[in-house]
Amino acid sequence: MAQAEVAALNRKLPEDISPLAARVAVHFERTPDETLVAEGFEPDLLGLFDGTAYHEEFSADLPSPPQIFLYLENLFDFAEGDEILFREEVGLTYLHELGHYLGWDEDDLAARGLE
Repeated sequence: MAQAEVAALNRKLPEDISPLAARVAVHFERTPDETLVAEGFEPDLLGLFDGTAYHEEFSADLPSPPQIFLYLENLFDFAEGDEILFREEVGLTYLHELGHYLGWDEDDLAARGLE
């Protein structure tokens, strides 16, 4: 269900964003692993962008491949088991994390309704 939601969103992205989104691997995990929690991330984290952002790729000495992690159990808990809300939250979280890849900060994301 989450993979289908992300795929559907990718088909609707604007022409200038779509090829950039295709460069970002998306991983569907149950919850953040112990290492992330030990690094200070909340155990109920919904999603995470990791890697080199698009606008930094050309200046990074050792670029890290861009990746988005979606934490499905946390998203489902956040949606309180409602499948429609779950799909909406998967989509919102994916777009939020994709925004980080595009170099948008939290204010940029909020202005676009992706907070």
